[in-house]
Amino acid sequence: MAPTFGITAQQIEATLQAALQPDSVAVVDDSHLHAGHEGAKSGKHFSVTIRAKCFAGLSHVQRHRLVYDALRDLIPQGIHALAIKAEPI
Repeated sequence: MAPTFGITAQQIEATLQAALQPDSVAVVDDSHLHAGHEGAKSGKHFSVTIRAKCFAGLSHVQRHRLVYDALRDLIPQGIHALAIKAEPI
């Protein structure tokens, strides 16, 4: 039986809204696409698409770091992988 993790796309979205105040954010739980994958045993897979003013002038890596920093308290709760598309407004 696969382990269950309590983290939801809605929690991630709310956390990103509060931390980064984006113009738009969408989070999709892609875990079903990774069923049987070894990483599925340690958490869920999510795709994040976010547009925010705070990304202006930042490199791709810097934008991703802001997203990871915003989610630092949620990651140990069951986020195994994030596919991030972070763009400035």
